[in-house]
Amino acid sequence: MSYTRPTIRHPDAGKNKLGYTRKYYEGSISTLCAGCGHDSITNAIINACFEMNIEPHRVVKLSGIGCSSKTPAYFLGKSHGFNAVHGRMPSVATGANMANRDLVYIGVSGDGDTASIGIGQFMHVVRRNLNMVYIVMNNGCYGLTKGQDSATADKGSKTKKGNPVALESIDLCELAIQSGAGFVARGFSGDKKQLVAMLKTAIVHKGLAFLDIISPCVSFNNVPTSTKSYSWVREHMEVTQSFDFIPFQQEITADYRQGTSLPITMHDGSTLNLHKRKDQADTTDKAAAIAELEKARQEQHILTGILYLNPESTDTHEILQTTEKPLNSLTARDLCPGNAVLENINDTFR
Repeated sequence: MSYTRPTIRHPDAGKNKLGYTRKYYEGSISTLCAGCGHDSITNAIINACFEMNIEPHRVVKLSGIGCSSKTPAYFLGKSHGFNAVHGRMPSVATGANMANRDLVYIGVSGDGDTASIGIGQFMHVVRRNLNMVYIVMNNGCYGLTKGQDSATADKGSKTKKGNPVALESIDLCELAIQSGAGFVARGFSGDKKQLVAMLKTAIVHKGLAFLDIISPCVSFNNVPTSTKSYSWVREHMEVTQSFDFIPFQQEITADYRQGTSLPITMHDGSTLNLHKRKDQADTTDKAAAIAELEKARQEQHILTGILYLNPESTDTHEILQTTEKPLNSLTARDLCPGNAVLENINDTFR
């Protein structure tokens, strides 16, 4: 079996506005199990960055430990990357973002990496509203260590081992909304079209964009009694809305569906057209979004789509009023502006 990609591609392969083909955005060949939902998410990230004409060297990929945290090796091979300690990806992302705010930050984690050992870090990076895309590849189990239940496994559901989950599950989308994230969405690895549009919107959002993507583990948690299996999700998935993402400078069109259509202008001038159901709560209402999630949980439905969006969101740099210049470009004069400035700072503490 070969673990190298073919070097020859079709000579007429499509190129984006930067002149790159999709191959330029790929990484190493995946070593995950065949059929793993994580690979579908990886491909969605590749498509989103290719179609948005993002230069790979402007992207920083970060991850923790787990099957999901291996995936940054499988996309954007020409970008920056850092594989952190288990559950500590948010700290590394914060440090990198503080050093250079001009890059695109994509953090990849799993339900164990985020909802268990890393939940404290998760909560604080959300409340700081760090400008990054935070992706959780959620399969409800520890796939790297033979399928133990994770903290997101729904109470009463049964894994491949056949034992029902005894503990209440943690809903990361609810936690993210409550803690101050300006963009919260839930997706399914088997819905490529929705995933790509969702990722594009998350990338241009200013502040923390949290994506909880259900990604079935084909080895340990893909049985009909598991709420994270392909069959269960497809039968119980309820799409909250359809949406179109229109990049800045493209012709803005909208496909109006039943219910109402809500156009939202993003920070970079792009437009998100939300086409909502008649009975859906307001996506920009935090309390309504949480209530909608709780209602779906009681009815055993999985809501997918953009669950909450604050178009006026501000990120950590605006909140803390940090310098706009990357730290590595600051001069001695920038760092030591003189006694007069120091005196003014000291006066504020008197």
